[in-house]
Amino acid sequence: MEHAEEKKVIESIRKQLSTILIDKDEVIEDILVATLANGHVLLEDIPGIGKTVLVKGLAKIMGCSNRRIQFTPDLLPSDVTGVSIFNQKTTEFDFKPGPVMANVVLADEINRTSPKTQASLLEAMEEKQITVDGATYKLPEPFIVFATQNPIEHEGTYNLPEAQLDRFMIRCSIGYPSVNGEKQIINSQLKGEHPLERLDPEQTVSIEQLKSLQKRVDDINTSDELIDYIVDLVRKTREHPAIYLGGSPRAALALIKASKSKALLSGRGYVIPDDVKAMFKQVLGHRIILHTDEIMQGQKPQLVLREILNGTDVPVGKQVG
Repeated sequence: MEHAEEKKVIESIRKQLSTILIDKDEVIEDILVATLANGHVLLEDIPGIGKTVLVKGLAKIMGCSNRRIQFTPDLLPSDVTGVSIFNQKTTEFDFKPGPVMANVVLADEINRTSPKTQASLLEAMEEKQITVDGATYKLPEPFIVFATQNPIEHEGTYNLPEAQLDRFMIRCSIGYPSVNGEKQIINSQLKGEHPLERLDPEQTVSIEQLKSLQKRVDDINTSDELIDYIVDLVRKTREHPAIYLGGSPRAALALIKASKSKALLSGRGYVIPDDVKAMFKQVLGHRIILHTDEIMQGQKPQLVLREILNGTDVPVGKQVG
């Protein structure tokens, strides 16, 4: 895909997402970063602000198949991955795929289901495949999970374990709409207009174009100095006195991939320190755990990460790998 076409496709996605998320340019940028980097997203936010509409709209924009899984306490792993059913005519087991077999999967209220069912997504998110009754099935490409959870509701919920959180490339929050945005939402609803109806199907991006952009992210240059910078930032999360559990090597890899995606969205073929800075808190925010006494004193992960970012020397000079 030529540079001009890349820019046109990216702007097309931006423009259409802005019809769903009004006045939310930063959130749209985070969603695009993860999508082009083929990474999973944890949407941690209050109910009723459009998380479900966002994910369904994004899938429609890109021409991707999408499925929604409503996570409940009685949901079983087989309800997610699928099940093998014995066929009496052929005397063989036929695999009935679950809702995870889609390009874009919305795991709604993921923290409301049991840890066993949460774990059923681990293999899918990491290896892009599932195993049912000893048989392995490849997931469609691309495959991206958008999981939602309510950060202020604790009754009847199960906190996501660190291993699960580490599978999400970024965590972001949509937040309340602006005054202008809320007025537009209300006016459109009063007219009986659904947000998805504002999307023009003729302008949706093809899966082939999306795959091309994702491949382009892998080709973005990253200098040795930038890699050293990223490694230094992640290692400092393991050494900071306020942090009990720091970022893993997977976190460093996710930060590199997110920074490359950010560079592509900015129209560059190479990563600069500003790309890393822009994605640092979104990539590491859900991966670190503070000491209990720090939490009791009101310390926040985002503040600690900002301190690490401000206290780390930024590489200078040539930034192209």
